Amino acid sequence: MHALVIGAGFGGIASALRLRAKGYEVTVVERGTRLGGRAQTFERNGFRHDAGPTVITAPFLFEELFALFGEDFSSHVKLVPLTPWYRFHFADGDHFDYGGSLEETLIEIKRIDPKDCDGYLKLLDHSKKIFDIAFTDLSAQSFHSFWEMVKQIPRLVRLKSYKTVWQLVCIYLKHPKLRQAFSIQPLLVGGNPFDTTSIYGLIHYLERAYGVHFAMGGTGSIINAFDSLMRRQGIHIELGKTVKSFLTKSDTVTGAVLDDGQEIYADLVVSNADPAYLYRHMIEPKKVSFTSWFKSNKPKFSMGLFVLYFGTTKKYPDVAHHTIWLGKRYRKLLKDIFDRTTLSEDFSLYLHRPTATDPSFAPEGCDSFYVLCPVPNLLGRQVWSTEGPKLSERIIKALDRTILPHLRETITEDFYMTPQDFETNYLSEHGAGFSVAPLFTQSAWFRFHNRSESLKNLYLVGAGTHPGAGLPGVISSAKVIDSLIAKAA
Repeated sequence: MHALVIGAGFGGIASALRLRAKGYEVTVVERGTRLGGRAQTFERNGFRHDAGPTVITAPFLFEELFALFGEDFSSHVKLVPLTPWYRFHFADGDHFDYGGSLEETLIEIKRIDPKDCDGYLKLLDHSKKIFDIAFTDLSAQSFHSFWEMVKQIPRLVRLKSYKTVWQLVCIYLKHPKLRQAFSIQPLLVGGNPFDTTSIYGLIHYLERAYGVHFAMGGTGSIINAFDSLMRRQGIHIELGKTVKSFLTKSDTVTGAVLDDGQEIYADLVVSNADPAYLYRHMIEPKKVSFTSWFKSNKPKFSMGLFVLYFGTTKKYPDVAHHTIWLGKRYRKLLKDIFDRTTLSEDFSLYLHRPTATDPSFAPEGCDSFYVLCPVPNLLGRQVWSTEGPKLSERIIKALDRTILPHLRETITEDFYMTPQDFETNYLSEHGAGFSVAPLFTQSAWFRFHNRSESLKNLYLVGAGTHPGAGLPGVISSAKVIDSLIAKAA
């Protein structure tokens, strides 16, 4: 039996491997020039940048995929645990190092407010309870049936999942800086902490239990390892080709049509495309179920991303591998981005300095940087050909006067991506960075289902599907369809 996988992001890669392990002949079609989807690698005159995900928090999910074929992930990729996991740089110049041992974290909390040490331990305990249910029990479970959702409601209510991440954090922590630091994680999966369901509070325990890692060579090295594994296992990979639509017989998918007219027939299809794009542009409207239509046309999408890449002709040894650079505003800034869809003069930033761990990312004596700035998605109607250069200049100016002094004189090989690029390059609806937002009303059954209601033998994985965005969620979505698809006959 033949399975076709559309898109080779982490969800598509994991799906292809799981299907191959079930005995299917597998073809993967990817519109990019290499595997990885958004996890691309850019190189400019000796400077290397991971274009997409940079934080590794659940390495066991990679290990599981290699173990399907009797191989050891660690034999192919070297993961290095980081300490701190993140350095928070506040607008007043103060900082907070988060991560490492529990004792190290408590020492840092005590430095800011000793009264919040006990609150953090209680938050961590609550996070573990969420993790045990929402991740361990439910992340690989299909929510195709509404009754599966109904059965979980009592447990979710006991965990206060109706509260937002911000509300949950405020129960346990009182200092405004610590509240900000411990509520920021939803932004890494496309959510506003003031709207995102507290289910995502499980990230605290996930990081504590498994650490935060960096793959030597970058996330691109993980993609290369999967590429080799897939080819060793006989998975057929076609790059630089885009799926335009599906072949169907009645209400059953029988394959796909590429933009060059090529037809590929298959017994089942797994889509790693943005599900909103899938239902709005790849399936005939008359064949889209009302549920799928509603989820595609009426959702709240995640924010957009402006990502600035650059090198420096000097090193900045005092800058951590992962830095969260926070502006003066927090709640109001996020309201501008998510609700008003306006581009403010101020911003908050995530800085990735891989050369802090792996010097090969830059020429000797230099540093490589990736700076992610949350911005409105394309529903904000910003003209990025105009706004891009101005925002880049504002970011460089802000970093120059704070944690990267003399950046103006040392910056080199700089370029950026905007929400417009996300829409063009990745077919992300409205240029959203993480598909639909992680609201309670857009989670589990309410999120895009992993088995399509519109066409039989069509399955969905990736950030917009259950269980959600972020590497752990995306890879787990392939475990969901693994439970739905029988072994090849």
